[in-house]
Amino acid sequence: MFDFSKIFESDGPDIVYTWTIPVFAAIIFIEMAYSHFNKEKLYETKDVATNVLFALLNYSLDIIMKGFSMFVMMFFYHYRIFDWEVGIWYWIAVFLAQDFAYYVHHYVDHHSRVFWAVHITHHNSDYFNITTGFRSPVFQPLYRYLFFSPLAFVGFHPLHVMVAYSSIQIYGTFVHTQSIKSMGFLEYFLVTPSHHRVHHACNIKYLDRNMGMGLIIWDKIFGTFEKEDPEVPVKYGIYPKMKSKDPATVLFYEWRRIGKDLRQPGLSFKNRIQYLFYSPGWRHDGTGKTVKQYQKEYKEKMTKKTSTVTEEVTSEPKFEYSDK
Repeated sequence: MFDFSKIFESDGPDIVYTWTIPVFAAIIFIEMAYSHFNKEKLYETKDVATNVLFALLNYSLDIIMKGFSMFVMMFFYHYRIFDWEVGIWYWIAVFLAQDFAYYVHHYVDHHSRVFWAVHITHHNSDYFNITTGFRSPVFQPLYRYLFFSPLAFVGFHPLHVMVAYSSIQIYGTFVHTQSIKSMGFLEYFLVTPSHHRVHHACNIKYLDRNMGMGLIIWDKIFGTFEKEDPEVPVKYGIYPKMKSKDPATVLFYEWRRIGKDLRQPGLSFKNRIQYLFYSPGWRHDGTGKTVKQYQKEYKEKMTKKTSTVTEEVTSEPKFEYSDK
């Protein structure tokens, strides 16, 4: 039987994951059946195999890093600036703080190239289904705890922080689906499949949007929210597309591109650091474009297009008069 009290011990997150495995297996089977009978082609065997492989690699590295990451977080907790009384409001605060910390973590993953090189594995599939949620950024356990350590510093116990993280992550896995079109009123405050489809899109309009995992309120507060637009169908994956989809290429795709940029002759030390930590797309010679630049151009183009259409609709009809 499931002992609820044990999730607050050192193996708490592992227990949470273990008990959800059969649930995920059942839901994946149902979605596969839905895809098959509706001929929607939501799954592809090699893609699913890659998703499972990356999940196992990520989990293995997580186990290796577990002791060190907990040590770091406990260090911050030892010097905490607040002491909380554990109760319902404490747990609400833990979950809210953890969800916000993940939003910040996720935002950095998309806006700093070295972090994007890790996170890109979660985005470079052309498919979007429940197993995509398991397509983990393999090397993330090497640094993830650094984003959660501030929560320990303000008085949240590291074990509680990680239980909140694993619980929210499980919910976040479920929203990787095309089978659910809308969740009604929940769309206003939760991350939903519709919101997360936008996040996984490579359309310019949708890039770097909807960073939340549990709550969508952070995106609405900080201006990164984008609603799914029926007139702009979502295209999944990354651009440019990878030429090969073997696991090694998928895993090291962006690292190899970074290496190529760093090997350019005549680069200053500053330029090399910028290639590592500036936004993806940045180039020292100004020939590259970041997501912000692409979206600025896109908005200007759409504004111009809208203005042209409005002018054509509202302008006076033109007649040609003839004395003949």
